[in-house]
This record gives sequence, C-alpha cells and structure tokens, in this order.
Amino acid sequence: MMVLEPPPIFTWSGFYIGGNIGAAWSNSTLTDDASVLSYSQSHSGFIGGGQLGYNFQMRNLVLGIEWDFDWTSIGETRSGLFLGNAFQASADTDWITTLSGRVGLTVERWLVFMKIGGGWVHNSASITNLTTGASASTKNTDGAWLVGAGVEYAISNNWLLKAEYNYLGLSDRHVSAFADTYTFDRDIQMLKFGINYKF
Repeated sequence: MMVLEPPPIFTWSGFYIGGNIGAAWSNSTLTDDASVLSYSQSHSGFIGGGQLGYNFQMRNLVLGIEWDFDWTSIGETRSGLFLGNAFQASADTDWITTLSGRVGLTVERWLVFMKIGGGWVHNSASITNLTTGASASTKNTDGAWLVGAGVEYAISNNWLLKAEYNYLGLSDRHVSAFADTYTFDRDIQMLKFGINYKF
C-alpha cells in the first residue's frame, strides 16, 4: 500500500531575488536663505528595478534584510518669476537604491511587513536666470532615511508576489548660486509591485 506524504509546510525562510515596477512621487522646496522666499514643486514618474534579500521565520514572525536598486523617470523643468527675475529650474532623479531591515507577521502564505533603513538617490539639477543668462548645475548622490510597509503572498513554494509603499526623506542640501545660498528640501514616495523567486 502506497502512503502519500503530506506536502511540505511553507516557510518564508531563505534567500530570494526578484524584480519590481511602479510609480514614484517627488516633492521638493527651494528656499532662498536670504529672503526666506520659497518655490515648491511636485513631479512623478515610473520606477523599476530589482531586489534581493533574506528572510528568517520564527513561528509567525519573519525577520529579514533587503537591498534594492531602481531606475526612475522622475524629472521636470519649470519656469517662473523669482525675486523679480525669470528663472528656469530642472531636477531629475536617475536612480534610487535602499538597504533596509524588515519585520513581519505571517498567516500561512500571507506576509504583512514593515521596513526601516536608509537609501541613496542620484540627482541632477540646474537653475538658469533667463534674464541674465547665468546658470548653475549640480549632480550628486544624497543619503536618506527610509520607512515602508507592504504585503506579500506566496503563490507557490518558490514564487512570491508583493506590493509595498516606501517613503524616503532626503537630507537638506545647500547650494550657492548667483551670490546667494539656497536650501533644497526633498522627499520621495514610492509604490512598487514585484515578484520574487525564493531559493
């Protein structure tokens, strides 16, 4: 008589690798330190890339670490009057990478998690005084703190689907231009959907 063994119990423990796609929103404020006048703008774009990480499950608690890298199409150019002069400003975000710790609770094949960590954002920005023709530009990689939350579902013992929201708070950046100093404050929000293969 053949005895059928029960299927193995699913576990979230193990290494995984995968890809993601979604949307991102950037909110930024440029402040003239001398006059305290400010100019704010928001722009959005697509985001996509990959991630890898490791989970360790203890009963219903899952602890993990994850690194991801995403390219973005976030960028915008705007013109306007500032202190009586016509200006054109542009800002682009080329890529975002984050490293975070995760903690979650699982019920069978569902996992709800929170994450906290840090990130790095590569930006390029320029500002041009259309009245005088003077311009200034900069490229940099800024550090940021990260918080996020999401949900995953195991469609099989190896394939996992996920959706998550992340908030990146970038440190203020000071730029000198046109014999003045400006403070650039910025944050980025991301909504991503992904798929992972668990080894």
